[in-house]
Amino acid sequence: MGDIKIRSLDDNDKEWLKRLIISEWASINVVTRGKVHYIDKLPGYVAIQESEKVGLITFSISKDECEIITLNSLKENLGIGTALLEELENFATSKGCKRLWVITTNDNTDALRFYQMKGFRIKTIYTDAIKESRKLKPEIALRGLNDIEIRDEIELEKILKKKRNS
Repeated sequence: MGDIKIRSLDDNDKEWLKRLIISEWASINVVTRGKVHYIDKLPGYVAIQESEKVGLITFSISKDECEIITLNSLKENLGIGTALLEELENFATSKGCKRLWVITTNDNTDALRFYQMKGFRIKTIYTDAIKESRKLKPEIALRGLNDIEIRDEIELEKILKKKRNS
């Protein structure tokens, strides 16, 4: 397999992004902590391998915090998610962000494992938060990965350190 290249999302990615997000997230919007995020309006990065789009990360920066809204790797265990996350972490740090954070749901054990392996810590569990999220996005399934009932939002965070000039 070829090297993974990361580049910023651009207008030429919009149709691909919409298809991917609807396929993976059931609609073009994602709800975190009661806020609706319209993915096609967010900044992000695309992972390219051998001229094929193989991953996407979207995010939102507010004050000195960067929230990961979506992270999708279309080929597992090749470092795509890691490469996208590293690119975003470097960007967020360069913009003065002190914290990188993400919300996932209780059924997404793969995401919980991935983020913790990348230095994130579980900060808060919002029990039964998905009831409220379904009011904003009724497409959220009742059951998720491994047939686990989707109920809770789990917030993970990584405190960012300023890069030292070498």
